[in-house]
Amino acid sequence: MANKEILLVVDVFSNEKDIEKEIIFQAVESALEAATCKRHEDEIKARVAIDRKTGDYTTFRRWEVVAANDEFDGGLEFPQMQVLLEEARKENPEIELGEYLEKPIESVEFGRIAAQTAKQVIIHKVREAERRKIVEAYEDRVGELITGIVKRIEKGSIYLDLGGHVEAYIAREDMIPREAVRIGDRVRGYLKAVRSEPRGPQLFVSRAAPDLLVALFRLEVPEVGEGLIEIKGAARDPGSRAKIAVQAHDPRLDPVGACVGMRGSRVQAVSNELGGERIDIILWHESEAQFVINAMSPAEIESIVIDEDKHSMDLAVNSDNLSQAIGRGGQNVRLATELTGWELNVIDASKAQESSGAQADITKQLFIDELGVDEDIAAILVEVGFDTIEEIAYVPVNEMLEIEEFDQELVEELKSRAKDALLISAIASEEKIETAQPALDLLEMEGMDSALAYEMASQGIVTMEDLAEQAIDDLLEFTGMDSARAAKLIMKAREPWFAEDQSE
Repeated sequence: MANKEILLVVDVFSNEKDIEKEIIFQAVESALEAATCKRHEDEIKARVAIDRKTGDYTTFRRWEVVAANDEFDGGLEFPQMQVLLEEARKENPEIELGEYLEKPIESVEFGRIAAQTAKQVIIHKVREAERRKIVEAYEDRVGELITGIVKRIEKGSIYLDLGGHVEAYIAREDMIPREAVRIGDRVRGYLKAVRSEPRGPQLFVSRAAPDLLVALFRLEVPEVGEGLIEIKGAARDPGSRAKIAVQAHDPRLDPVGACVGMRGSRVQAVSNELGGERIDIILWHESEAQFVINAMSPAEIESIVIDEDKHSMDLAVNSDNLSQAIGRGGQNVRLATELTGWELNVIDASKAQESSGAQADITKQLFIDELGVDEDIAAILVEVGFDTIEEIAYVPVNEMLEIEEFDQELVEELKSRAKDALLISAIASEEKIETAQPALDLLEMEGMDSALAYEMASQGIVTMEDLAEQAIDDLLEFTGMDSARAAKLIMKAREPWFAEDQSE
């Protein structure tokens, strides 16, 4: 059946929507297939093939080739849409399971009903194709700046018109707080994600992400765009304040000065784009302590105590600068923490000095008592950073020899005394455990016997409270203990806990 209307529909939709003609042809074929199936009383499968040049189309009824299923009469679950392999091979000897047997049938006319169905299918296909084109066009641009016109505002979120029927979405949480935006305004943002979704937005833009700050500096500072200056990190309190760390790969360049620009022109341009956000440009340093000092600018740090295990630093600041170091609402220290990756704690320098001095006195007295050294040697050990007997016992000899006042003989004597002190402490601890007596509440507890109570006491479980804090696996090492008895004993020991909860 020939139909020039089909070619006309394809041309119109293809030109208006800028969609490939093949997609429109497939949509029309789907519509004609649906109309064909609807015309038959029984549920059938159909296929329509349109000649792309003439508009002629032919309709085929289809049967899926399947193996016999003994659960159904005749071996077919859907007789109107399936055919057994042996029957299909009478028509086509080369046909295989899963393929379709096809026979030409009368085609429906591409009239009003078919056109209506085709229109719906075409619109659906066109939308799918448009979304696919958007994803393909923008998926390689994630991480870039994009600019659009505010098309509509919904509950604090905005939709940007990027042109060419393309929309981008900025969620409320990705907007700069208290930023006044009106329909028709030109807005720039950072493209953070492109997702293919059946409904709703596909391009997700942010004005609150630290990456927007980095992208704007890359745009405004040629040295950053050319790679001569690297932005090592950024942290933002959107609309209020930000910190950015920079490093120059050319020793002749001043990275901070380059980002600030002549009379602050470059940093001011970025600040204006972000609604007047105040930006601190920080010099990155390979020494993490120095980097933290830079990041806390403009506050001056008097001393730093680093805890590698907790990945934190205690920063001592003069009392006069304490509020500046912390910032309004903790803003300065919070941004510095985010920028450096270290947990930063700001403390008063005078109090820190008192606390440090008191701790130094305690440690010095420990060395005098445990090692039998005089006050001068103990003071030197504290001054160079030793905190425990274990450190003195196991630190390499060559490191201790770097101490100006120490020689080989003194170092070996100190290490020997430290190891002896640790050994004596360990023996005393074991003896204390071995001679430990179980408390009366543990001895008299239901399910407990004297031998088990004394064995537990030797391992440091002296009271019912001690037993209540144990796990079942902890008790399995005791004589004659199994999981059931361990659980029963622990629950009995915990009964006072439950009683307290109920009374409260």
